[in-house]
Amino acid sequence: MPDLLLELRSEEIPARMQRKAAGDLKKLVTDALIEAGLSYEGAREYWTPRRLTLDIRGLTARSADVREERKGPRTDANEKAIEGFLRGAGLSSVSEAQVQSDPKKGDFYVAIISKPGRAAEEIVAAVMPDIIRNFPWPKSMRWGKASVKPGSLRWVRPLQSIVCTFGTEHEETTVIPFEIDGIVASNVTYGHRFHAPGPITVKRFEDYASSLEKAYVVLDAERRKDIILHDARDVAFANGLELVEDEGLLEEVSGLVEWPQVLMGSFEEDYLSIPSEIIRLTIKTNQKCFVTRPQGSHLPLEGGGRSEAAGGGDLSSRRNHPTPALRAAAPQGEGALSNRFILVANIQATDGGKEIIHGNGKVVRARLSDALHFWKRDQGDLPDLETLEASAEKFGLDLKKPLDQRMAKLDALNVTFHAKLGSQGERVARIRALAADLAKITGADATLVDRAVVLAKADLRTEAVGEFPELQGVMGRKYASLQGENASIATAIEDHYKPQGPSDRVPEDKVAITVALADKLDTLVGFWAIDEKPTGSKDPYALRRAALGVVRILLERGVRLPLLATTRDADLLAFFHDRLKVYLRDLGARHDLIDAVLTPEADDLLMVARRVEALTAFITSEDGKNLLAGTKRATQLLAAEEKKGTVVADGVSEALLKLDAEKDLFAAVKAASAEASGAIAKEDFRSAMAALSKLRAPVDRFFEDVLVNDEDAAIRANRLALLRLIRQATGTVADFSKIAG
Repeated sequence: MPDLLLELRSEEIPARMQRKAAGDLKKLVTDALIEAGLSYEGAREYWTPRRLTLDIRGLTARSADVREERKGPRTDANEKAIEGFLRGAGLSSVSEAQVQSDPKKGDFYVAIISKPGRAAEEIVAAVMPDIIRNFPWPKSMRWGKASVKPGSLRWVRPLQSIVCTFGTEHEETTVIPFEIDGIVASNVTYGHRFHAPGPITVKRFEDYASSLEKAYVVLDAERRKDIILHDARDVAFANGLELVEDEGLLEEVSGLVEWPQVLMGSFEEDYLSIPSEIIRLTIKTNQKCFVTRPQGSHLPLEGGGRSEAAGGGDLSSRRNHPTPALRAAAPQGEGALSNRFILVANIQATDGGKEIIHGNGKVVRARLSDALHFWKRDQGDLPDLETLEASAEKFGLDLKKPLDQRMAKLDALNVTFHAKLGSQGERVARIRALAADLAKITGADATLVDRAVVLAKADLRTEAVGEFPELQGVMGRKYASLQGENASIATAIEDHYKPQGPSDRVPEDKVAITVALADKLDTLVGFWAIDEKPTGSKDPYALRRAALGVVRILLERGVRLPLLATTRDADLLAFFHDRLKVYLRDLGARHDLIDAVLTPEADDLLMVARRVEALTAFITSEDGKNLLAGTKRATQLLAAEEKKGTVVADGVSEALLKLDAEKDLFAAVKAASAEASGAIAKEDFRSAMAALSKLRAPVDRFFEDVLVNDEDAAIRANRLALLRLIRQATGTVADFSKIAG
């Protein structure tokens, strides 16, 4: 079967758009081919800074013929109905339709519509222009003389050439010709813009990829990442250093080069007095370079806050035999850095890269000079301390300390948190009050909590955070330590933003836990109060993340917090329930077991999670499975009778228990209920379920020996009341009716 090779080559495509664009191209093309009646064996997309490529294998050469029978109106239908049928079927007169008879409905028209299959080349040529014209770039542009014409082509950067070849492995390939704004599809591509800019004639994917390789283009992005990673490690190791690995930066840099060349630059050691986080971000953000550290330096670096809601081996062998690039969820902690950095060039320079290293070094030094200036300024006094005295008094701040000054400045400037939720200073005051209450629950030192809260947002007014907002909290911790704050306070300033997602760590220190909960709860309560809730996929204030953070802290740190009493909002409690469900399902909990335990008024999420854990263990045991079957039978029968309006006695009368099976069940239910209630009072849910499992045998015997719907209405009502006791007993741990199976 034939293969299809497609390449769209343009000027530089932004690195952040490449992976998605290649995936979009694959989906758009393959969907269009399938819709047109073709099938294929496999498809893979590729991307570089200058091209999107699609390799489709085993494409059917032709779509199948289609024969469709379309039923029309009766032959005696009105004229308009018949005309509409003919028009829809593409017939010019009723003589082109067939008449079929139905014994019940009479004679009616049928149109036989035959559509011959089409060659794959024809289909590709037909669908590609629309795909290219309507490609979903986040941003696009027009260019050249054609740009003045209405409807002219828009592309992320000027589109320069199109390759589209089709053919089997053993036959000569053909070009599928289509044209868009003067660009005609061909079998000619171009290599590296500096090393091999001349035309290259290609046939199918294998020679296309190998020809590009010879023309200094590594087509596979994962291979480029692998080359960069391993060469960077090797260069660092050769200099007695280790690479500080960063998957996000690796992904970005691989999208900036077609022929990666790894080089090492340096800066003056004096700049190492700047915190590692600032050095890394300065070099990463401005020059897209990696930092290094001395070998064996593994001191942890916790990086990244979040924006406030407010306004070794041979190179050639690796190129041809790549291994998967290391994937890390986040940059590794670098601890103390070295003064060497790793840069990735796109050209194989004749001077060994000396000029490239020199140019990057100049920029890095200039940026680090600015960073050093920020770092020193943040440790000095502000020039207008006399204007900050009222704010200092309000928050109990010491204006002799730099971080205290920044908090006073944040309040004095009346910096807006949100138009409807007031200033950052007002927000800190709210968090302060909430944290004082939460400290009683978490057991944190109230004095340390209060101090941590009033300093938690102070670094928002530092120059370092102004330049690198992602260092919120991190810089606050550093500045707090420099001015001699308690270690728990410094830790809380950084950790109160955590966790920021499902893979981020959760605070451990009680002070940090308290401030983190207060910060997130204030955000959620505030935005709920002004009706700024997440809708669909829109969540501009990251409220789902905040709620998940609360859930993770409560469960992973064992905090018992009555959420409804704390937030006073049932709708917000339901939102927490949704996040809890997502979290527990991600841990492997069954959705039906969560639903069986989670009631609308449940506001102690830790207890809900423990109930789900106990129920999961119980329901998979033999006793659990059997009790579930018997309990569901009892509750379903009871529910059916209640729906019909059958009388159920208010309580069970022992005098009306006639058979041994019902007497034994009544005794067993009373004993199990008492034992389960005692266990639940001790929050021992496993023991509660073990107690209920003793009902298995008497429930089974009851249904074997007893007819619930006795002719005697009083006996029937009494037996239904007995079933209700079973439902009430099991309901103390879970709603068994919601459990599947």
